[in-house]
Amino acid sequence: MKLVIVVLEGVQALDVAAPMDVFTEANSFLPPDRHYQIELVGLRAGSVRCANGMALHVGTGYLDYDGQPDLLLVAGGPKLPAVSEYEPSFLQWLSAKAAGARRFGSVCNGAFPLGHAGLLNGKEVTAHWHDVDRLIAQFPRARVRPDKIFVRDGSLFTSAGVAAGVDLCLALITEDWGHELALRIAKRLIVYIRREGGQSQYSPFLAAGPKEETIVAKVLRHVTDHIDEQLSIEQLADAVGVSRRTFSRVFARNANMTPSAFVEQVRVDFSRKLLEETDLPLKTVAFRCGFHSANHMRTIFAKRLDTTPREYRQRFRSEPPVA
Repeated sequence: MKLVIVVLEGVQALDVAAPMDVFTEANSFLPPDRHYQIELVGLRAGSVRCANGMALHVGTGYLDYDGQPDLLLVAGGPKLPAVSEYEPSFLQWLSAKAAGARRFGSVCNGAFPLGHAGLLNGKEVTAHWHDVDRLIAQFPRARVRPDKIFVRDGSLFTSAGVAAGVDLCLALITEDWGHELALRIAKRLIVYIRREGGQSQYSPFLAAGPKEETIVAKVLRHVTDHIDEQLSIEQLADAVGVSRRTFSRVFARNANMTPSAFVEQVRVDFSRKLLEETDLPLKTVAFRCGFHSANHMRTIFAKRLDTTPREYRQRFRSEPPVA
């Protein structure tokens, strides 16, 4: 299978290295005739300077690449959102190769070159949370999902930051060869294979340090201490000592989500931990995490993780046979 990673000046080194490592590990488990044949393609052949200052050798310029990849990935870079135009011939090449590929997509803000090539129009996409507002502004015809780890729309795959690129590549390998191989690769690389594409990029557990006194930190502590209770906006506002109107406005501005969405995400994260680490019945997990019922928890999982609690537990705990 031919895999082309498009590498542009100022690329994020890990946006290239992570997919290469994942697919190279896959090759170690596959027969030679089934290997992923990885090639780096840039605006021109030669040295490309990464965002961290590292020099990366790109073997082929796009004008000299006359093959047709099965999988085309555009690596991200911190400067890509600010690039207003590309060589027209490059965008034409990108569009043609994407059209001929079985799958194509981006890691992080590699979505921006795809957008300039017209490949995001009418598509459901995502990128790193820091760049999604700019993505929406530049490509209004795209249907941007700001908080998702990775999104698939037909043959197009887009993902958030570096770690999400690993999730994306493992998902592609799962599609090609099954979950067992993806799990073997994840174990070899010592990464988790438990994040579904629909999972939120933003976890409330990362919202603040334990000593912080921001409104988000205060709400997080209150929700954590009362996770099994039904929490209203009034209760949360009282917990941080402000009016409901002020609370909703200030919290949304600081957390980039509504208080109710925040509480729901905390409940999901708590329930995921219990599903991963215990054998508690689903009803008990739902009760301990403040869901109305097991069916309510199932509905929220379907919305946020595109799976069910039972499937999540089974998927997380599945193990490949010992080699």
